[in-house]
Amino acid sequence: MIEGLEVRTCLSSDMPSIDTLYPDAFPDEDLLPLVQDLLTLRSVTLSLVGIVDRTLAGHVVFTACSIAGTEQKISLLGPLAVAPAWQSKGIGSALVREGLQQVAHDGAVRACVLGDPAYYGRFGFAPEADIMPPYPLPTEWTGAWQSVSLHNTEPPPHGTLTVPEAWRQPALWAP
Repeated sequence: MIEGLEVRTCLSSDMPSIDTLYPDAFPDEDLLPLVQDLLTLRSVTLSLVGIVDRTLAGHVVFTACSIAGTEQKISLLGPLAVAPAWQSKGIGSALVREGLQQVAHDGAVRACVLGDPAYYGRFGFAPEADIMPPYPLPTEWTGAWQSVSLHNTEPPPHGTLTVPEAWRQPALWAP
């Protein structure tokens, strides 16, 4: 991990930096509207930033979700962005690890993510077959839908992930 990295809760004063971070980190995807929508849902999101030398180098969002008919809390990880100049230095990993600890502390029993299995596997994520995403995924993305248990004492949840309105856009779940 990079020396001097501070991981903390996102502040409203971080928004200008976040507004430039996502287009820089994902020039071929427009994730900024989703991020902005999620950040208006303060009661259901955990938003963390990684600061190095007073510069916002990374950001992650965890969204509180559920599975219909259960009491179990599920967290949806993403988006996660690290500024290109700071990638491969441990900032994304630090954000994910801190976020997983915080959502587990807040009672989430599982975290889900739609992402690169090679990257998220280092945190214990594995392909998920019992929790279905809110929209069908393309066959080639099957291994990208993953989860990790945060409390081994709970029986694994089964069902479809119920997400807040910001995530109810089929385009977010398709190529």
